[in-house]
Amino acid sequence: MLNTNKLNFKNRTLRKVWLSFCSNAIMKKQLIRFILMGLLFFIYYSSTFCQELDKDKQYNVVTLAFYNLENLFDTLDTEDVRDTEFTPAGEKNWNTEKYNKKLANMAAVISQLGTEINPDGPAILGVCEIENRSVLEDLIKTGKLKEHNYQIVHYDSPDKRGIDVGLIYQPKYFKVTSSKSYTLTIDGLDDFYTRDQLLVSGLLHGEPIHVMVSHWPSRRGGQKGSNFKRVAAADLGRSVIDSILNADPKAKIFYMGDLNDDPVDESVKKHLLTEAKAENVSGKIMFNPMEPLFKKGIGTLAWRDVWNLFDQILMTSSLVEKDYSSFRYYGVKVFNKDFLKQQSGKYQGYPYRTFVGSSFKGGYSDHFPVYTFLIKEKK
Repeated sequence: MLNTNKLNFKNRTLRKVWLSFCSNAIMKKQLIRFILMGLLFFIYYSSTFCQELDKDKQYNVVTLAFYNLENLFDTLDTEDVRDTEFTPAGEKNWNTEKYNKKLANMAAVISQLGTEINPDGPAILGVCEIENRSVLEDLIKTGKLKEHNYQIVHYDSPDKRGIDVGLIYQPKYFKVTSSKSYTLTIDGLDDFYTRDQLLVSGLLHGEPIHVMVSHWPSRRGGQKGSNFKRVAAADLGRSVIDSILNADPKAKIFYMGDLNDDPVDESVKKHLLTEAKAENVSGKIMFNPMEPLFKKGIGTLAWRDVWNLFDQILMTSSLVEKDYSSFRYYGVKVFNKDFLKQQSGKYQGYPYRTFVGSSFKGGYSDHFPVYTFLIKEKK
């Protein structure tokens, strides 16, 4: 029996949640106890969470995540792709040893996402800054990831650097039914090429969902001067979302990616049409749980001592309804543990990168990953 009197919470709400979790602590299944304790831990350390759970019910919990893998390139020089720097002959002296170190680092991070509640890690993970399908094939065979039989959805993008977006998933949780890649074009810019936006539809524990993975155009040339490109990317994403909602107004859609804009920027707020408060979300407005995090100073990358939160997970209104008869949102988190941070020097506290310029540091990525939990009442 867990003794709740020994726990010291800062307010009555958290204590009430804990009591509601633990009043049924003589559960026969240790897994259920682990899940509920994990949910409490997540609530305590997360910035946003939904209403209390019914103490007499049991829940399925799954993790959806996104991670910018920062230049996950193989060592081969691919024709018509600007990848020479990531070859043994390039300025970064990229080789098999460094590549395998990068894979091991990425796998170590991914395998930890969401494990405070579900030890299996992400059921679905969107990624960006990958060179091709083969690097994803290598990734899912690395470290603890190979235990989960991850599968891949990937299309080649027209980006000049050869970087794409992709999605990996555990088939025991998610069954893909269809996928499609959408190319962004901008009138008057015939030589403009960027990453496609990936739509993957399928069944999560038998329940239909849609996941879009994006990596919007960068701020090269300045935020203001490049803003129209990200607005165009947002409009493309919005058009795909609207087409799904027009067919099914209750569709559960996730839009995740490195947007190269913050949650409060025009592209996200006005063009993707997002709202920070779940109670204000309805119709085609999308819920953005990342906005409160950003306003608290939490970011996924740093530039000139300013934190940005470019890596975001957005969702349609049906995911924030007030019951758990089907999968609903239950919190979001930036995975920014100390081992992912630079420990000393000028950039102490910044994400611990693989490279700084051409100098190999052996770190992880210049972005922190983000993840969200979904829960559903067991019948």
